[in-house]
Amino acid sequence: MSILLVLYFVFAGVRAIALLRSTEVIAIVMGVALIVLPLIGVWALLREIVFGYQATKLTDQLADEALLPEELVSETTTRRTVRDEADAAFPRYREAAEAAPESWKAWMRLGLVYDAAGDRKRARSAIRQAISNNRNEIRGSSPQN
Repeated sequence: MSILLVLYFVFAGVRAIALLRSTEVIAIVMGVALIVLPLIGVWALLREIVFGYQATKLTDQLADEALLPEELVSETTTRRTVRDEADAAFPRYREAAEAAPESWKAWMRLGLVYDAAGDRKRARSAIRQAISNNRNEIRGSSPQN
């Protein structure tokens, strides 16, 4: 999808330049729109790529520390079983995140359980909170100038 989106940006850019060379006001406005809309698309694409990278990095760190939710790491379960277990375990992870709101690990674990339960909106929100908390933790541990 990303490659198709980039291809669209190229074609839209070529068309935008052609429209901007026109002397008609409507064509120029359309040319500007063809430049602005792909820029918004590029911003959204880059934002998603960065989110995915940061989420993967934090998930890998949890895995390295053997802190992934145990409901997600069993090798003998099916996707449906994982979802059922995540639904059942969800309150425990929510309470942990509420008890330690500054802990990126608690929020990341909650996000992973939300994702396993199929609640993508809340999963993304919890993972964004984990990323933010991790960023704050790193800033707080770096020496002040």
